[in-house]
Amino acid sequence: ALQKKTENIRNICILAHVDHGKTTLADCLISSNGIISSRLAGKLRYLDSREDEQIRGITMKSSAISLHFSTGEQEYLINLIDSPGHVDFSSEVSTAVRLCDGAIIVVDAVEGVCPQTQVVLRQAWLENIRPVLVINKIDRLIVELKLTPHEAYIHLQKLLEQINAVTGTLFTSKVFEERAEKETETQSSSADGDQVYDWSVGLEETDDSQLYFSPDQGNVVFASAIDGWGFSIDHFAHLYSQKVGIRSDVLRKTLWGDYYLNTKVKRIMKGAQAKGKKPLFVQLVLENIWSLYEAVTQREKEKIEKIINSLGLNISSRDLRHHDPKVHLNAICSQWLPLSKAVLSMVCNKLPSPLDISAERVEKLMCAMLRRFDSLPFETQELKRAFMECRSDDTAPVIIFVSKMFPVDPKFLPQKKQRPLTLEEITQRRDLARKRHAEKLLAYQGQQSSEQTLMEDGPKTDSDGESIMGSVQQQSITEQETLPQKTETEVEEKEHFVAFARVYSGLIKQGQKVFVLGPKYNPAEAVNKLPLGCSPTDGFPPISHMACCTLENLFLLMGRELEDLQEVPAGNVLGIGGLEDYVLKSATLSTSLACPPFTPLNFEATPIVRVAVEPKHPSEMPQLVRGMKLLNQADPCVEVLIQESGEHVMVTAGEVHLQRCLDDLKQRFAKIEITVSDPIIPFRETIIRPPKVDMVNEDIGRQQKVAVIHQVKQEQNKLPEGVVVDSDGLITMNTPNKLATISVRAMPLPEELTQLLEEKSDLIRTMEQLNLSLKEGGDSHAISQKTLEDIQEFRNMLDQHFKGRRWRNATDQIWAFGPRRYGPNILLNRIEGHQRPSVWYCLKQKTEESVIYRDFGNSIVSGFQLATLSGPMCEEPLMGVCFVFERWDLSKQLTQVHSQDSVEQDDTQELQQIKGEISETENSTLVPEDQTNNGKRQENIPYPERTPNSTHREVADCYGPFSGQLIATMKDACRYAFQVKPQRLMAAMYTCEIMATAEVLGRVYGVLSKREGRVLQEEMKEGTDAFIIKAVLPVAESFGFADEVRKRTSGLASPQLVFSHWEVISSDPFWVPTTEEEYLHFGEKADSENQAHKYINAVRKRKGLYVEEKIVEYAEKQRTLSKNK
Repeated sequence: ALQKKTENIRNICILAHVDHGKTTLADCLISSNGIISSRLAGKLRYLDSREDEQIRGITMKSSAISLHFSTGEQEYLINLIDSPGHVDFSSEVSTAVRLCDGAIIVVDAVEGVCPQTQVVLRQAWLENIRPVLVINKIDRLIVELKLTPHEAYIHLQKLLEQINAVTGTLFTSKVFEERAEKETETQSSSADGDQVYDWSVGLEETDDSQLYFSPDQGNVVFASAIDGWGFSIDHFAHLYSQKVGIRSDVLRKTLWGDYYLNTKVKRIMKGAQAKGKKPLFVQLVLENIWSLYEAVTQREKEKIEKIINSLGLNISSRDLRHHDPKVHLNAICSQWLPLSKAVLSMVCNKLPSPLDISAERVEKLMCAMLRRFDSLPFETQELKRAFMECRSDDTAPVIIFVSKMFPVDPKFLPQKKQRPLTLEEITQRRDLARKRHAEKLLAYQGQQSSEQTLMEDGPKTDSDGESIMGSVQQQSITEQETLPQKTETEVEEKEHFVAFARVYSGLIKQGQKVFVLGPKYNPAEAVNKLPLGCSPTDGFPPISHMACCTLENLFLLMGRELEDLQEVPAGNVLGIGGLEDYVLKSATLSTSLACPPFTPLNFEATPIVRVAVEPKHPSEMPQLVRGMKLLNQADPCVEVLIQESGEHVMVTAGEVHLQRCLDDLKQRFAKIEITVSDPIIPFRETIIRPPKVDMVNEDIGRQQKVAVIHQVKQEQNKLPEGVVVDSDGLITMNTPNKLATISVRAMPLPEELTQLLEEKSDLIRTMEQLNLSLKEGGDSHAISQKTLEDIQEFRNMLDQHFKGRRWRNATDQIWAFGPRRYGPNILLNRIEGHQRPSVWYCLKQKTEESVIYRDFGNSIVSGFQLATLSGPMCEEPLMGVCFVFERWDLSKQLTQVHSQDSVEQDDTQELQQIKGEISETENSTLVPEDQTNNGKRQENIPYPERTPNSTHREVADCYGPFSGQLIATMKDACRYAFQVKPQRLMAAMYTCEIMATAEVLGRVYGVLSKREGRVLQEEMKEGTDAFIIKAVLPVAESFGFADEVRKRTSGLASPQLVFSHWEVISSDPFWVPTTEEEYLHFGEKADSENQAHKYINAVRKRKGLYVEEKIVEYAEKQRTLSKNK
């Protein structure tokens, strides 16, 4: 019944930094419904159902539970989702936030705003959900920091300012964006270009009164979840309005703030701080809590009894006799200031119901950044009304979003659960048991009597002469053998997955058929192909990225339990069974073909830790493959790949996430023993400008420069024949059939530009998709104006970063980005007179590409993509490199052929003739081994007089198609151009934030310096003795770092590692000492290990590439010292 009252439903999630008390708070809320005992709240951690969650003491997955709450005459259904706070599992937060309308942000009163607090606030903001605040662990201010009530009040004020500062930053950025859009519209409509705009106008006009957290607005609760108490200003306002006689609405506005109570005139006055008076919050609220804690901790029995009597509480004698003061506190506070009532009443009053979903959020969910909402089909736009109305009748279209798939143990499914027996069934079973027992007894007695007769007369035989007893024994053995086989087949059941979903519109029923819409599904295509009103039960032709499935089971999610449901109305969170074959990670389900797929989830964590996995016994490979598929479906963040080398690779967000995935794979999904490689550490290869100082930080003088130039010339001499290098690093190469000559130069990109390309990788990918769709005849009006503005802004930013004579007109000359067409490397086209294809095609919307180069342009770009995907140092991707394509000479005959091809492309007879000639040429141009010079094929064979057809033969000679040769030549040219410049390795870096006390600060620094870490900042947390250390640490050195820090500091410091950026390792990986100073510092063979060279060798060894190192430096014959006897 409650599920049908949409206005009384609240879908909320609990978000916070790790160890700020989310699961303890959830336990307190669950205990209010009688699901668990209030004594176990905070100890049981009910929603942490995994064994490793209980052992580690952290939440690793988001879990949902439905709670009932009644206030006055109103009854509410609260769908609560507890989410992880550890940075490795932030993808689980994204899946929870998408299904909710509101969020409870929990902040530790001592630690304050931590990195993950900022992340979850941003995630809530991006999903347009309203937050409320719970300041938890207030008891730490009393017990640990020993603050006075007034000091605690000042501390809480500053904490609220910090949280509101984060929210304010998000708000102002949004206002500025909207303001910029309005200004661009007015600029385009008005002819005057000399208008001056005031950016602060947008902030002044916008109402932000409901945005910030403030106790007087009722969206803040002060709590101690472990002690079971919490309160909002409303509670004390109502309490004191009866005692003091001041109206509760006045107290609500003045209890928090710079107000004090004038006892003489019995009025509330302003200016407590200026007049040196106690603020109302200190006088009426905090002092009472402090005095209660003081009385309980110091065991003042008389004072405790006085407090209990004055508050009118009923404490059991068992609790009063208990020796632990925590039990006393919990018993008194949970009755005086019940936490669940304070939090749940705030949720019901301040957070929206599913009916209050904003139009902005609906449009954001329905169309991605690539498309405008008004460009969607009319039928799709009509669905916006269904979202807003959130109707549950049969006429409303069903719209469901599945945010993740989670595995469920079959024994926890409702259909497998044992139900309680009735009295009749119990009596029937008892009678059956007695009957069986009597039969066994008779059989046993009969067997004993037959044995006695056998002993007297000898063993009886049947007609074949076999012993009857032998056959009976054999039969019993075979029965015993067959029994375990049955149990084994029962164990090997199919893994059950339940979809974590929310109904946005319509009423769904068990057994109903719906469409499953993939992320690339286009509603316009389906609307055009199929008749309007086509339902999933009708027969229809197949449509790409769409399937049809049946909702087999509907579940009410109750933490680790599942309850069966027959139907679920709109606005509810639920579990759906039977979708494992249709949904991989997330999907949109609907009964309307016009429904678009929801926008993808925003994942904050980047999967970066890779390991290769293989079974211990090779015969178990199929189980491993199946297990990895199931793991990929069960975890929203993990990536499962099969590399070119055949390795099965798993990519995870961090060390803790990796350990959880490996445990799941071994114990649950594959159920086999596996071998795991060392983490595969990602690197990037780059080039830099020639350095001005040497390895001992001394200026490179003229003599040393000559030595360096000589060294570079030696390296250039190593290049193969046919590769020409000029003094400036320009590489010129011919294709193997000598029909084309290309020249390429490599240049390092400015650091800011590389960072910009990294940040805008999604936008570059969007540009690539737009260019492709427009070239294929797509609709240019469907592109959202915001996307075009973002692309134009990106182009302007590139113009700003391309400074200097070398980069003149570079933005217009960009031919491609790489690798994979959206990476942080650029290919510039500087061929004179070549009308180049532009990456800015979506802005210009006109073709510029010449016909002659059209067929071969893609080959050049493909060669560039291959070169940037694996560099020459250790086959890792390139980063921050610009390749300038300066010369491209095609033979005249080749251009003639292409001009003829463009005229005669429809003449099929001519094509067949050319094909025949090509096949003849392929047979005739194979030269026997003995006719070649030194066993090699002759490359410079003088060609006969060339005709168009003979040129065709040259294009398709024994070396392969000409486009393939161009790709290979371009790839090699880029690699050689890269190698003639100063090469460097780039390492992935984590930002590391550690909170530690002064006693263990030195040990934290010791661990950081040992692992090549670099401290950026150290500041003391105000009001505490804790220091916050911000540092950067290479990913390669981070494995085992968290454990080592905890061991060295006895658990007093715990780091949070988040992937930050790529950083150039300053040392030259191929450097050898040449000057006296270098010999002095580094020894004859650079005895102190070169970090970059060490990393390169490790990667090359792992990939099976050649490593140049001496295994044995000096060897001598072993001597036997003992005398021969």
